[in-house]
Amino acid sequence: MPRYASEYASRQVQLARSTCLYVATKLGDLKDEIVVVGGLVPSLLIPQGKRAAGVSEHVGTLDLDLGLALGLLKNGRYHTLAERLRNAGFTQDKSDQGNPTRQRWQIVGPESVTVDFLIPPSRPKDRGGALRHLEKDFAAFITPGLDLAFADRRLVSIDGVTPFGERAARDMWVCGPGAYVLLKALAFGLRGQNKDAYDLYYVVRNFGLGVQDVAASLVPLTQNKDAKEALKILGRDFLEVDSPGPLRVAEFLFGGPDGDTQADVVGFVGDLLARCEGGSRRVRT
Repeated sequence: MPRYASEYASRQVQLARSTCLYVATKLGDLKDEIVVVGGLVPSLLIPQGKRAAGVSEHVGTLDLDLGLALGLLKNGRYHTLAERLRNAGFTQDKSDQGNPTRQRWQIVGPESVTVDFLIPPSRPKDRGGALRHLEKDFAAFITPGLDLAFADRRLVSIDGVTPFGERAARDMWVCGPGAYVLLKALAFGLRGQNKDAYDLYYVVRNFGLGVQDVAASLVPLTQNKDAKEALKILGRDFLEVDSPGPLRVAEFLFGGPDGDTQADVVGFVGDLLARCEGGSRRVRT
């Protein structure tokens, strides 16, 4: 995952959206058991190109992350999913060592975008980051908290051109703003990536009419154990200007500290937590 916004090329970002649209044209009958998560979500939830003055567009993503519902494990419906992907021209990607990767596929076409598959834990011994092997060439990352994306999701219309030059329009389920903030907080707690902090902040700052809209999406999720952990991470890492969250948002955008950005992160996340917890939090700027 790149550390800086400058490493995201506009063509690759457009291709990720185009690939998402192509997947939607091939998996329409399975769409209720698939949700878009990851770095493409902000640009799907928040209109781009029409932002208020002073708010830049989201930098996008270089790949596509798809969450799979546990319902796909029933009656072997993941077989249908895997077969449909193969027939659509997807194949396993390869690791840096040249080995096939069951959990990450790529489209075989004029240009390449990888697709990662994620699935919630379903067994007592499941651990985040491990693989659930579904077929000999198909697996998904076990992702704690992914069930939140199915509890809070939005049906979004995607239109444009697929990687094969087809003009199309389809609806896809996309992780809602509350679940997205929680999932990004969990990811940040595990790997501390600049991009995770930035994605989280971008949604809190720009979704809907204000922080209250993100809070309205998040509050119904707060009794979930993974949501509680995510809120702890937000309180630990995002409420002081010199804590990791604000500093890494600034580093992602500007390559180093930026006082105004860091204060903005603290203010927005602090406001969100206060609304979610029904009280004020101490925020030091």
